[in-house]
Amino acid sequence: MDNNFFKNIEKKTGVNMQDVFNLANSLQGANFQDEKTVRNVIKKVSQIAGKPVSKDTEDKIVNSIVNGKEKLDFGTISKMINKK
Repeated sequence: MDNNFFKNIEKKTGVNMQDVFNLANSLQGANFQDEKTVRNVIKKVSQIAGKPVSKDTEDKIVNSIVNGKEKLDFGTISKMINKK
């Protein structure tokens, strides 16, 4: 994709796209049925987005993903973080 496209996203969201790409690469082959893995992903997404996640919200997200109720992607976690 065009580099300007990503720069525009960074300007609008304040999210560093390189951080997003690095996180996405680190998730390849990860076991999302593992609670520790899911908690680490939530923490990384929270840091990238600049939105703190309460322990209660983190627990709800982990439970939902580990039990297969939700798929693990940025959209799902973002929606759950914003519900808090």
